[in-house]
Amino acid sequence: MAEEVKKKVKKEKIPRVSMPEQEPEVRAHNFLEVPTGYTSEMAMQEAKRCLQCKKPGCVAGCPVEIDIPGFIKLIAEGEFTQSIRLIWQRNSLPAVCGRVCPQEIQCEGLCIVGKRDEPVAIGNLERFAADWERENGTGELPPKAEPTGKKVAVVGSGPSGLTVAGDLIVKGHDVTVLEAFHKSGGVLVYGIPEFRLPKAIVAQEVNFLERLGVKVDCNAVVGRTVSLDELFEEGYDAIYLGVGAGLPRFMNIPGENLIGILSANEYLTRANLMKAYLFPEVDTPIPRAKNVVVLGAGNVAMDSARTAMRLGAEKVRIVYRRSRQEMPARIAEIHHAEEEGIEFFLLTNPTRYHGNEKGRLTGMECLKMELGEPDESGRRRPVPITGSEFELECDLCIVAVGSGANPLLTESTPDLKLNKWGYIEADEATGKTYKKGVWAGGDIVTGAATVILAMGAGRKAADSIHEYLLRGW
Repeated sequence: MAEEVKKKVKKEKIPRVSMPEQEPEVRAHNFLEVPTGYTSEMAMQEAKRCLQCKKPGCVAGCPVEIDIPGFIKLIAEGEFTQSIRLIWQRNSLPAVCGRVCPQEIQCEGLCIVGKRDEPVAIGNLERFAADWERENGTGELPPKAEPTGKKVAVVGSGPSGLTVAGDLIVKGHDVTVLEAFHKSGGVLVYGIPEFRLPKAIVAQEVNFLERLGVKVDCNAVVGRTVSLDELFEEGYDAIYLGVGAGLPRFMNIPGENLIGILSANEYLTRANLMKAYLFPEVDTPIPRAKNVVVLGAGNVAMDSARTAMRLGAEKVRIVYRRSRQEMPARIAEIHHAEEEGIEFFLLTNPTRYHGNEKGRLTGMECLKMELGEPDESGRRRPVPITGSEFELECDLCIVAVGSGANPLLTESTPDLKLNKWGYIEADEATGKTYKKGVWAGGDIVTGAATVILAMGAGRKAADSIHEYLLRGW
């Protein structure tokens, strides 16, 4: 017992291995990925910090319940192929999750090492395993069950839909993913910038599922080109809805129709999916400005601000009505934004836009705020400070204050039950909706959340769909 304690103490003293990154002054002007990845030696060194707990809190904190101590132990031993295969048992998108999941509030947030020291870099190690397999692996696929003869349609190719597709294809079902855009990946391709999640990596993850047998049909707008009932008539036995929450929200303040105000959804879709960042190689129009303001402080706001900087803005500012403590963005994204020169106007709320005689945005009127009592979200409610108005000059404003449920599909399916916000009502444990044979999960059920939470919902739904296909509703 004493030897075990000594061993644990020794491991705790190993310093966390930082992942190398591009220098801020360099990366602020390019779209290359910011962290450059672990070497094999770095990964093995970091993996040795894991205590191999008998009751690992990290697994409980993971929405898809990856065997985290197991895959880290294999990395520490240099068994990289076995490590990624263990991850694949619970997560079909490890290269994505290792990059964009909020590990600090999930797996790493419950790491025992983190109680006395910095937690084990679980996300970095997951990324390493996935990247190593992509660059050095044999390409061997995990085993699949015998075909069941059952057909499943997955509507939406974001993280939730891809998880369902990956889980059900290995269980022996025939799976087709229907994607409205011309490329698969959902928010992973239209929402998250290249410097945070390279699109080649998303394409590789989708290709992995296609090699397993998943069929992907793009330009398929379910709810317009085909209804859910028509999909059942075409022979599908079950349908999963993972269409996300992509309806932009605005603040409804005076001057909002001025030229130079647009949603983060449109801005990032043009920059990412339509590759405006490659101009003039790709001729996608996107507003370019010298003085940019981004409203909001979530990951989407950070992505928008950092994209604007890379597209040539001289000054980029984040305007947020609460304090730094309430900012919903990942700590790493806030840190990267600050390093790149983005300014933060906290406890500040816009009240009116100003424009010139040509109808173009020239600035906004703002009001200073202070924090009052907590609201329904549990965060302290911002309260205006009387007489604190001031002007903020800008020629482009990107609104990143959240998004809602797009009614495109739900309007064509009246027997889907919706809540008061327009999201689909589904059982939290199974993803079952009120329409027989239809499941839903991810942002279209919960509202805008994280990639890994959407994947967790997909995992639960896939298990429920599999049970239904074998035994009935």
